[in-house]
Amino acid sequence: MKKIFALMLSLVMVFTLCACGGSTTEEAPEDTAFEGTTIRIGGLKGPTSMGMVKMLSDGQAGQTVNTYEFTMAGSADELTPKLLQGELDILAVPVNLGAILHNNSDGAVQMLAVNTLGVIYMVEKGGETVTDWESLKGQTIYATGKGSTPEYALNFLLEQYGLEEGDVTVEWKSEPSEVVAQMAAQDHVIAMLPQPFVTVAQGKFPDLKIALSLTESWDALDNGSQFITAGLIVRTQFAQENPEALAAFLEEYAASTQFINENVAEGAQLVGEFGIVEAAVAEKAIPYCNIVCISGSEMMDMTTGYLQTLFDQNPQAVGGQMPGEEFFYIAE
Repeated sequence: MKKIFALMLSLVMVFTLCACGGSTTEEAPEDTAFEGTTIRIGGLKGPTSMGMVKMLSDGQAGQTVNTYEFTMAGSADELTPKLLQGELDILAVPVNLGAILHNNSDGAVQMLAVNTLGVIYMVEKGGETVTDWESLKGQTIYATGKGSTPEYALNFLLEQYGLEEGDVTVEWKSEPSEVVAQMAAQDHVIAMLPQPFVTVAQGKFPDLKIALSLTESWDALDNGSQFITAGLIVRTQFAQENPEALAAFLEEYAASTQFINENVAEGAQLVGEFGIVEAAVAEKAIPYCNIVCISGSEMMDMTTGYLQTLFDQNPQAVGGQMPGEEFFYIAE
């Protein structure tokens, strides 16, 4: 009986050892490296899309982590519905429009990065009377952008530099081409235009000179805010579901903006290839377009100051109320 018990005990020990041996076999670790996501991007013709051309070109060559699909339009009205309906993931738009969309969609969009600082300039054809803001007193300015960022920025700077209502006459045109037509019709014209339309106009009128940079004039106030033309907004749901993709995107986008600022001629060719503006125009305009990629807390601080400036003039310029911290995408 003892022999039988000893034999059974031996068998149990053998099976136990086999089982333990199997459990100690190390399995090959899973490859957890992020392999990228398809990101659908929308942009407008002009500086707000110029900074992404190197990234888009590299993406077509399979040299980026993510895959990028790019849709371009002439106005934000064509693209914002696509973002809200989930047909786009990231969109380059005026910063105040991003705030409006956030406020009116229960936070369905967030701001991802500042991508363009000020691109608006005061120009003069046929004279050199504009030397500072005070010299604009008594003058007529032809401009575009009534009811949007250009008007708010102009009103703010006129006030900050001591000009009162009535000191300057502003004739608002519906589009830059109308301002250029005014230049053709008059010997002396003062106008407020964004890039790259300044460069286009200079090609038609050799005596057209940049008199004032609204960006430099704003910075000189040293009031804690900066003049921001546009930024990148992202669908909140996409951001929540794809943090790794956004981290890769911001890295690739930042590299793309650095490339175009440091390699203007080559970058301009890419701008032309993507149909944003003609390469020759882009090459002259890029140095004046203030293309950047600013994200994180720095983006939040500078944008909040800028939006507060707009809000103080007209609350509806930012959607009726200042957006809170939840408006800004800050990677954890």
